[in-house]
Order: sequence, then C-alpha cells, then structure tokens
Amino acid sequence: MKHANSLATLAAGVLFGFGLAASTMIRPEVVLSFLRFQDFGLALVLCGALVVTALAYALIPRLMRAPVLGGTFHRHASHWGRDTVVGSALFGVGWGLCGVCPGPAIAGLGAGNWMLLYALVGLALGALVHGLTSKGA
Repeated sequence: MKHANSLATLAAGVLFGFGLAASTMIRPEVVLSFLRFQDFGLALVLCGALVVTALAYALIPRLMRAPVLGGTFHRHASHWGRDTVVGSALFGVGWGLCGVCPGPAIAGLGAGNWMLLYALVGLALGALVHGLTSKGA
C-alpha cells in the first residue's frame, strides 16, 4: 500500500503540474497581469478549480465508503489566529509582488524557467525563519 500511496501522490503532482502549465499559471507575468485585473483567464481557471473541488468534497464521501487508498473521510478543523492572518498576508503580498506561488514555481522549473529558483529560495528561507521562530520549535 505504501507504494500505491507514493505512486498516487506522484501521479497527482504530475497532473497538477501539467494543469498549471496548461493554464499558464507557471508564468509570473501571466499571474501578475491577472492580479492587475488586465487578464481574466486565470479567474476562469480558479473558478473551475473551485467548482470541481467543491463538488468532489461534497459528492465523493457520499458515493464511496472509504478513500481508494485507505483511511476514512473526515472534516479538517480550521484554526484561525493571528499567525494564520499574518502568514496569509505575507504570502499574499509576496505573491502579488512577484507573481509566484510555490506549486507553479516548481512546475515552472520543470518547464525550464530557472529564474523561478530565486522565488523558491525566498520561499524556503521564509519557511526556515518561520520554523526557527515559531512557538512549536
């Protein structure tokens, strides 16, 4: 079962990466034009993803007894606090300034856009600083 989980994770990641590339979300200039309200193509992509996800979360647990690879369906608790708001704001400002999100940046590297390494290094450093300064560390 461990190999099946790894294979499913790999397949989902590849599918996600191809989806990001097909939607041009791996190109920061496209993301920035969307954020400046100059191009609404990504709005259609995001709305489509939202509809598919909402339907999947609502219907799949009703149609299946358990997930295909084991476990159970359950709701995830949402814990909001100051750290969540501050982290979300920082992420949003970073996304707005450079037009790069972690998933599309990794997919963009796969497409040969090596300039995205700068953004990924910044993301990694931010995660490191958070890990070193968080209360749980």
